[in-house]
Parts: sequence; structure tokens; C-alpha cells
Amino acid sequence: MNRDKLIFERGAPDRRCVAFPAAVDSGTEIPETMRRDVPPGLPEVSELELVRHYTALSQMNFSIDTHFYPLGSCTMKYNPRVHEKAARIPQIAGLHPLSENAQPALQVIWEMEQVLKAVSGMDGFTFQPTAGAQGEFVGISLIAAYHKAQGNAKKVVLIPDSAHGTNPATAAICGYAVQAIKSTERGTVDVEDLKTHLTEDVAGLMLTNPNTFGVFEDEIEDIAALVHDVGGLLYYDGANLNAFLGQCRPGDMGFDVVHINLHKTFTTPHGGGGPGSGPVGVTKALLPFLPLPVVLKEGDTFKLDFDRPESIGKVSSFYGNFGMVIRALVYAKMLGAEGMRRTSEMAVLNANYIAAKLDPHYDRPKNAQPMHEMVFSASRQKRANGITATDIAKRLIDYGVHPPTIYFPLPNVAPETMLIEPTETESLEQVDDFIEAMIQIAKEAEENPDLLTEAPHATPVRRLDEATAARKPILRFKTNNP
Repeated sequence: MNRDKLIFERGAPDRRCVAFPAAVDSGTEIPETMRRDVPPGLPEVSELELVRHYTALSQMNFSIDTHFYPLGSCTMKYNPRVHEKAARIPQIAGLHPLSENAQPALQVIWEMEQVLKAVSGMDGFTFQPTAGAQGEFVGISLIAAYHKAQGNAKKVVLIPDSAHGTNPATAAICGYAVQAIKSTERGTVDVEDLKTHLTEDVAGLMLTNPNTFGVFEDEIEDIAALVHDVGGLLYYDGANLNAFLGQCRPGDMGFDVVHINLHKTFTTPHGGGGPGSGPVGVTKALLPFLPLPVVLKEGDTFKLDFDRPESIGKVSSFYGNFGMVIRALVYAKMLGAEGMRRTSEMAVLNANYIAAKLDPHYDRPKNAQPMHEMVFSASRQKRANGITATDIAKRLIDYGVHPPTIYFPLPNVAPETMLIEPTETESLEQVDDFIEAMIQIAKEAEENPDLLTEAPHATPVRRLDEATAARKPILRFKTNNP
């Protein structure tokens, strides 16, 4: 009898494996040409061995649940488990967005919109973008639609030299020429350089505030006025909104378009290309151009408004990543206005505490007081013993800390950069452990630099040639395996 047609039943009275033919529907039987000639080469292991194997594999991974993740700009903070419970309620998780019972879902979107309007100062939002980068694309597309409706053929988007890499990419994809604006010694936008770029061709300025150096753009109102004077619009990259959530609002600073990362500020899952959510908010002048449909409230009911002739169209299916909106709304309701303010206060306090403790041991290229994150440089270590930001990052793994963001902002803006963001969810004890690890690594760089250049030492795989690994991956599977 063919082995592939046997089902083995364990636990028979005589403790033997009893074999009998598998019940196969003749209409669904696997064609001969698609059957194996030999059994698959699978190991025979017990359930206990299998569980231990996969548990061990999972423990080799870094995650926000297992390790400190000080990724600057990425805001890798804890995702409360109550969010997951809420998103998995069967009536929510199994809801079809076009069913007759979709009213609660529309209400969730509408309520979260009110939260985001309150914290951002915008007049309306779309929840369709499924990532921050897609939010950028939608935001710049809205700016383009606005200018087109005004009869303006603007061609340029201005972007600071410290901006997130997605900013220039987004502007270019949307058909704009990108011009970089210099940073000052403090790390803020050089207003004098900005003035030299402001012409009637400028469609807008993309800006993160606090910026990528973790520094608040204290001339933001002047910057907004200058951009508006040439008919441009101000775009807010909300990656760093965690720094002043509940403290101040982009709309009050003069921003016209905002994208907010729910997977950063509002603690929904982050990374791996999703599941992100990047809602985009606009001021009144841009409301007609929002993607359709838009959720409206009429009395006690909610509806989808498709009658928007100036809309840029649909940018994703249904409501975007609706599960992320559920999670974010739970977070917002748990915190309330005072809780949100406390969130940003603790994030800023943690960052400034780290900056003060590490200043004697590492260079800080832009020495202005940071907000929720700060940039350190390994330039001192590199000058002394050739130690790079990469070496420090790899050595941190041995201390049980995920490396911070490195080489961003870009080396032409600041050398050997390490962008560190502790967030508000880390305890003082965890922050102190990180500080002690960084201080110890600075000492190792002086006394035993080989410890760093050969790190990590405690991982299943030692340091890789990352450039070669990315360009010439060695794959362990082949499609023609029997």
C-alpha cells in the first residue's frame, strides 16, 4: 500500500500503529503527476522536541516584548495587550465592511477621527493609508490636487537635509523636483537657506517637528508664513508626534496637511512592512480632495460619502487597516487628554535623562536640548580606535539591547550617527541598564576595541557581511526539492 495513502492512528489498545487507507474523494484525489515518488524528508520527533525547537527559535529574536528597542524615529514602544483583545472581538474581527452591521465600524472610524482632529488641529482625516509612507504619498497627492484646482503648475517640494528618506522619495514619485534645505548647527531648518529656495514654483515644504535630530523647530510659525507667502503648503510628517502629544498641535503651527503613524504614537503594531496605519488630516481648504469614501455622521447614524468630485480617488480597500484604528481608539480612550500629555512628558524626560548621562562619553553633533529622541555620534571613538557606529550597535546586542537607528540622519549631515529614542513605556531601571551598557561599551572602545569590531559574541550567527548578504542572498530552499 502506498505510504502516502496511510493515516496512522496512535494509541491503539495493543500500543501499535494501526494503518488503514485514507478516505479520498475521487473528485479531489491528488493527480499522479503531482504526487511524491518518495516520502518527504521530515524528521521523526516528539511533540515536546518540536515545541522546544520552535520556542528556542523564538527566543533568538529581538522584539519589543523581549528587549529594549531604542530605535530613533521608529518609536518602538509597547503594544498593550488590551488592544489585541479588542481587535479580536468576533463581531469586530469578522465584520465585513459592506455588511448591514457596519455602523459600529463607521462609528469607530468617526470617533478616532475626532481624536486625531483634537490632537492635530486638522479639520478632517482619511484612514485609508496603510502605512506612514503611503500617508506621505496621499498627503503630497492632496497638495498636488489642491494646486491643480487653483490652476497652479508648481513643480518643487522643499525638504530639510535631515528628513526621513521617504520624504524625498514621496515627492519624486508624485512628480515633484526635490530641493534640500540646510540644517543649522542646532539641527533646525536654516531659515535663511529656506528663503533662497522659496519661489512661485514651490508646492510645499515637508517637515518633521520635532525634527530627526530630536530638536523642536522653534521658528515654525515664521517658516509656515514664508511658505504660505509663495502659495506653498506645509506638510507635517507625524513620525515624531509622540514628542508633544497633547502639548501642542501641528495645525496651530501652520501645517496644512498631516500624516500620523498610529503604529508609532498610538501603540499599534509596527514593523515588517505592516500592519501600519498612516491617517492623513487636512485643513478645510483641502477637505474636498480627501480619498473617497469619507465617513460622515448624520444624527445618530453614520454613512459613507462617495459624492466627492474633486477627490484624489481611492488609495486602499475599504477603510485601510481597520484593526489598527480599533487598537488606537482603545489607547486614546484609556489615556484621555491628560494621559496623552503625560505620555509625551515621560518620553521627553527619558530622552533628556539619557542625553545628560551619555554626553560625557559620546559626541552629540547637534547639541540643542532634545525632545523625545537624540542623536549621538561615534566620531570620538572612530578617531581614537577606528570604532564605528556599526561596531557599537553590534556590541549592544551582547548586552541584550536592540541597536538604535544608525547612520541616520545621513553621514553628510552628521557622521557615525546613532539615533536613540527610549519612548515613555520604558522604566527607569531599563533606561539605566541601557545607559550603563553604552558607558561600558565606550570604555571597551578605549581599552579593548576588538570586543566591538568582532561583536556580537552571544548570537547564534556572528557578524555578517550585510551588504553582500542583501545583494547576494544564499537561500536554503530550492523549488525543485522532492
